[in-house]
Amino acid sequence: MLAATLVLASCGGWSDKGQPPRTDDRIVVQPQPSLVTVPVEAELGDLARAMERNVPRQLWRINQRDQICVASKGVDLGIATVKTPKIKCNIVGEVTRGSIRVGGSGKELRFSFPLTAVIRAEDIGGILKRETATAKAMAHAVVRLELEKDWTPRGTVKLSYDWLTEPHVDFMGQKIRLTEPAERELAPIIAKLERELPGELGKIGIRRQIGQAWASAFTSVVLNERNPPVWMRITPRELQYGGYEVTNGRLRLRLGMRALTETYVGKRPKPRPATALPPMAPLAGTPGELAFFLPVFAEYGELEPVLIRALRKRSKRPFMVPGLEPVDATFKAATIYGTTGGRIAVGLTFTAHERGSRTPTSGTVWMTGKPVNAENSRRVGFTDFGVTGTTDMTGGDLILDMMNAPGVAPMIAELLAQNFERDYAELLGKVDQAIAAKRSGDLVIHADLKRARTGQLQAAGAGLYLPVWASGTASVTIAP
Repeated sequence: MLAATLVLASCGGWSDKGQPPRTDDRIVVQPQPSLVTVPVEAELGDLARAMERNVPRQLWRINQRDQICVASKGVDLGIATVKTPKIKCNIVGEVTRGSIRVGGSGKELRFSFPLTAVIRAEDIGGILKRETATAKAMAHAVVRLELEKDWTPRGTVKLSYDWLTEPHVDFMGQKIRLTEPAERELAPIIAKLERELPGELGKIGIRRQIGQAWASAFTSVVLNERNPPVWMRITPRELQYGGYEVTNGRLRLRLGMRALTETYVGKRPKPRPATALPPMAPLAGTPGELAFFLPVFAEYGELEPVLIRALRKRSKRPFMVPGLEPVDATFKAATIYGTTGGRIAVGLTFTAHERGSRTPTSGTVWMTGKPVNAENSRRVGFTDFGVTGTTDMTGGDLILDMMNAPGVAPMIAELLAQNFERDYAELLGKVDQAIAAKRSGDLVIHADLKRARTGQLQAAGAGLYLPVWASGTASVTIAP
């Protein structure tokens, strides 16, 4: 326990100013800057469904007239070589797509959908009426996302396809390959999809979810429910973007929300009005750092009975006052509150009686002192603790002489001194549990308390408190 320093005036050298003024100042804390992780996620299935709605099932039709289905060929007859005639036909058909599947990993979104081509060779050289071929291909779209300053998603798309079964028909022992005309028709649809797919990215609701996360983050959450109630108000200031990743069928954006966190003791603070979603800013620093303030709090009303019980126990032995006979004292009440200059005021109402004297003295002696603690320490002491005034004195100055006796004021200061270690550990435990997964509307805050440091003990009107600055990791998500 830190030793208290008693400032004792010589006899008659102090001024009776009566009761020290009572202050009603509150605990006021400057906002702490934080950069909270905001892992906004979007189901890739939403994009697949958007594409399903906007990409037609029948992609295109084929209608090519007078195509050479069988080229002229020389035939050796032994005595001469003759050429067979070119066989022409009309190639018609249609290409349809199947269901769109979505996947990907890392920085790439991959969409796949089957293509089915039903192709007919009609009016084949005027000999056969129709031959039909069915071909299948798998189309692949590789997408890389970008976010505009207004959070609108854009992307680059590269499509490719692979034939699973090449389109052809068999005629007169010949394989008529229809790949080339099919690919001529496939090229425009591939180009069309490459143009239109980036626009579909805006339909997966990324900007909506980011805006929802931003608006929901204007909130206040409880850190400690009672003794005392402590609230943290979160006010977003900026939203930063640091890329994305695709995993397990979900698109996760790496966002950092720079916010101010303010701590309030007492009633829940009203959240500040939500502002419009700001333009995107590049991610600066490592997101996930949450900073806030906590007060380890001791109400003065809790200290009063502790002090009076200790003094009554001490009063079983007489007090030794220089120049006087032993003095017996009866303590009746203790009053403690915050006064000016960051000090506490202690008023002791008691009766003192010098042995051998028939005249008791009674009244209230007022003392003040400033609470102190070492850096990052929870052990409390007092400096400049001494008598500053009296009130309601009757019967002489005996109670004043007793309180000014050597060792009395240090003894009272030691009785007032506390070790906040247990309260400190208890508060941090409650806060860590309170913010582990805290829901506020659609917003869920996930936090883990990592570090804490204590500041200088302070005496406010509401009580004696030890400021604690805590930090940890945190993220916010949107829960339906």
